[in-house]
Amino acid sequence: MHGIRARGALGAMAFLQHSPVRRSYADLTDDEVEEIGRTLDVLREEVLADRGTRDAAYIRRMIAVQRSLEVAGRVVLLGSRSRTAWWLGTASLTLAKVLDNMEIGHNVLHGQWDWMRDPRIHSSTWDWDYASAPAQWKRAHNDRHHVNTNVIGMDNDLGYGIMRVDEAQQWEPRHLVQPLLNLVNACIFEYGIATYDLDLGEALRRREGFSPEKKEEMRTTGRRAARSAFRDYVLHPLLSAPTRSSRTTLTANVVANLARNVWSHSVIMCGHFPEGVETFEVAEVDEAETRGRWYVRQMLGSADISGPWLLHVLCGNLSHQIEHHVFPDLPSNRYREVAGPVRELFERHGLVYHSRPLLRQVASAWHKVLRLSLPPRERADARPVTA
Repeated sequence: MHGIRARGALGAMAFLQHSPVRRSYADLTDDEVEEIGRTLDVLREEVLADRGTRDAAYIRRMIAVQRSLEVAGRVVLLGSRSRTAWWLGTASLTLAKVLDNMEIGHNVLHGQWDWMRDPRIHSSTWDWDYASAPAQWKRAHNDRHHVNTNVIGMDNDLGYGIMRVDEAQQWEPRHLVQPLLNLVNACIFEYGIATYDLDLGEALRRREGFSPEKKEEMRTTGRRAARSAFRDYVLHPLLSAPTRSSRTTLTANVVANLARNVWSHSVIMCGHFPEGVETFEVAEVDEAETRGRWYVRQMLGSADISGPWLLHVLCGNLSHQIEHHVFPDLPSNRYREVAGPVRELFERHGLVYHSRPLLRQVASAWHKVLRLSLPPRERADARPVTA
């Protein structure tokens, strides 16, 4: 892995020395695409061969930290009549929910830790504090989104299936309210994702009713959501009743869930929607798509967030969204390590590596949502069609 770090350093220096000439997916030759594919395959194999004790220790440590934060937060909130206790308990519970959702749940369900052969930390057995059932989430996210990244008409993650986030998507009057819709979606993101994972939009558009299998999936999601709501908004406040802190425990749980939803929504937006991220037409992607072409599509259809180590952990390392889309099954703690070589590959082929600080990426993504909510402007040089 020393070679990986060395190439990463060289790539970082190259980036600082000159700005890349902007090229797109269509500008790359077949030879360049295949060279990119071979390079990334080698990089992936190096990491796979190097996985071991420190990686296993990392995920086990993250799980221990998350559970400790949750227990600590719950205990503090039992006596949260003071403002200080409320803030400490809420912060601890929020961090626990963020880690459970992002760095642990998302990545375990991607199969990143299946190689450990630990039945307690495996994509086939893991459960999380989320409305989406793991099987439904894996089908929608792993099997559909990651395969069809940013392909208009195939990737429902593009605008979460409800917003216009690319000029190639036809504008409709309903898009005028998409900024408000996006804000509401951020606040209830957990349930928005659950609805998306159920493919309810597609079922309603077909107007054929719900199949027995779909109804069972809906019942499963409903039970999970009800169980979570009962725990956060009924059980734990009741347990705080003896210390007369039921109300503060309830508000802490509401704030923790809201913060977790807004945070995860922002991170996902930053990785997929900022200005400059490419989208693709169905015609560009066929069954004969080479591995090199798939790699390039992942590279150009994603964006990174720059920042310190703690930010990456709280983002579930989806701050390295480019690296995650290129290598979705590599342990998340390795993304920072491979980011240098991946960035160097961008620079070598004149491609733009979209990476900015969190606030700039959030602002860019929201700018796109706002901009594309409005009807397209007619070109000034357009001429009327005459009979």
